[in-house]
Amino acid sequence: MEYAAIRHDMDKRYCYALEKGKFLFRLQTKKDDLQSVVLHCQDKYLPIRFLDTRREIAMEKAASDSCHDYYEALLDMDVVCLRYYFELKDRDGAVAYYGNHDFYGEPISDIDCMFDCPQNLREEERFLPPEWAENKVVYQVFPARFATSSKVKPEKWYRAPIGHSDDLKGDLRGLIQRLDHLAELGVDVLYLNPIFTSYSVHKYDTVDYYRVDPAFGTNEDLKELVEKAHEMGIRVILDGVFNHTSPQFFAFADILEKQEASPYCSWYYIESFPVKIIHGWKKPNFKCFSYFGGMPKVNLRNPETRAYFIEVACYWLREYRIDGWRLDVGDEISHEFWKEFRRAVRSVNPEALIIGEIWHYAGDFLEGDEWDTVMNYTFWRSVKDFAAFETITASQFLERLDFLRGNLHVKTYPLLWNLIGSHDTERFLHVCGERKEKLKLAAALQLLLPGMPVIYYGDEYAMTGGGDPDCRRGMVWEESRQDPDMYRWYRRLIQVRKTYPCITGGRLSRKKTDDEQGLILLTRTMNGQEITVCFHGKEGSAALPEWKGCRELLSGRIFEGTLGAYESAVFVVVS
Repeated sequence: MEYAAIRHDMDKRYCYALEKGKFLFRLQTKKDDLQSVVLHCQDKYLPIRFLDTRREIAMEKAASDSCHDYYEALLDMDVVCLRYYFELKDRDGAVAYYGNHDFYGEPISDIDCMFDCPQNLREEERFLPPEWAENKVVYQVFPARFATSSKVKPEKWYRAPIGHSDDLKGDLRGLIQRLDHLAELGVDVLYLNPIFTSYSVHKYDTVDYYRVDPAFGTNEDLKELVEKAHEMGIRVILDGVFNHTSPQFFAFADILEKQEASPYCSWYYIESFPVKIIHGWKKPNFKCFSYFGGMPKVNLRNPETRAYFIEVACYWLREYRIDGWRLDVGDEISHEFWKEFRRAVRSVNPEALIIGEIWHYAGDFLEGDEWDTVMNYTFWRSVKDFAAFETITASQFLERLDFLRGNLHVKTYPLLWNLIGSHDTERFLHVCGERKEKLKLAAALQLLLPGMPVIYYGDEYAMTGGGDPDCRRGMVWEESRQDPDMYRWYRRLIQVRKTYPCITGGRLSRKKTDDEQGLILLTRTMNGQEITVCFHGKEGSAALPEWKGCRELLSGRIFEGTLGAYESAVFVVVS
């Protein structure tokens, strides 16, 4: 038994309340090291000689990554404080007992040698993300390139490759006119890249946080967009760029004009004077995003600055009824700010969704008092490596996802923004060498697994494009430029996902991989229904004889027993 791999902390990651009276306990161990784990618990304050409150609960292996297994147990409890420990049995039958970070050879009877869980404390700090968001389908729009209400010549709109400054005159009015496309596809959430006043096309250097950029329309256009989207059952998420501003933002502009005499010097990280905007690969004398002088970094430790940006977030929630914020460069802003931000946002709209942009594991932001979820770039990398590059096996793909399942709060997992491309990455079709069968597999992995799949505009029509800015081409509205077969595939995936909620919300009852064939089979159960989703990530065919003769849901046909190259399938059993 590898003691060094065993981990449990008395905190919100390993012991937390899911609801009043229901708790989850988690233990990390070395992969394939243990035969079983049992949770032992008892009331802290009631002596056993007066009332025996002891309980034993077998823990289930909930996830396994490349190095660790994660065991979990659910416990209904009504106590002031619980004491507990773990009974561990390894593959050779050796038994150890783990409590309060020490190991013992006998069952633990001294409650001071056990772990501690005060019930009220854990219930008061519960993670309460908006329930409406679980497993919903997101559609990402880059406003400058999605749709326009102006007349733009096709040779301009469909220019490829496209540059940073190409103005296609995309606007909110054009987006309003195309909302029916999102509704027909089956989208639940519309996520917009920045729309506030800026002198760039991308708008990540904001000049005025209270005004929609005139190139996109007016504040009233946004209000109409939100209202019409809501009428269609579509929520709207805006992009919050609170890490940095434009140099033309009023506070930094004042610094450039008055230098040391500006009252806004504390709004930024000024290192010396005079402050100058330097272009090219030279480090400015103030902190900024990625050393780019055109995006000076905001000092959110300053109370006035912090209050300003929090009020910006609350204003759009309160006055325009948006449904949440995606937070740009969120991991470069302090936990202190995000805790205050969450409290303020939730006071305006308790159902607002808060999504952080972060390209790595973000457990410290996802403990229930900051963000609800993140853009899941772990998923993006994993799908690329499995489906596009074929550099990882089916088992390794699931291990990467299980790392998140084993380490993040279970409430976060169905909220993860699972993307296969974005405005910051190459289009997936470009990544996989324009092989549409691989894009189909990637879309199936997005839409047939738990989480919030994020469809980057145009993927449903097989749009391609290289890295930023070429991934931001004009949306293909001309039928001759669209791939109707890809659209039908995306729409069918979403239909099946929504028709059979067991696919995303069911309990994972069986998991099987075949690395030689490149097969992943996942079976989930819910309300008497059992569904198996199958993904094949290699050339050639893969045999699934156990499903021969069954109806396959994606195609609607009787399954003949084999999957073709990069194909997916869904089978259902109703008891």
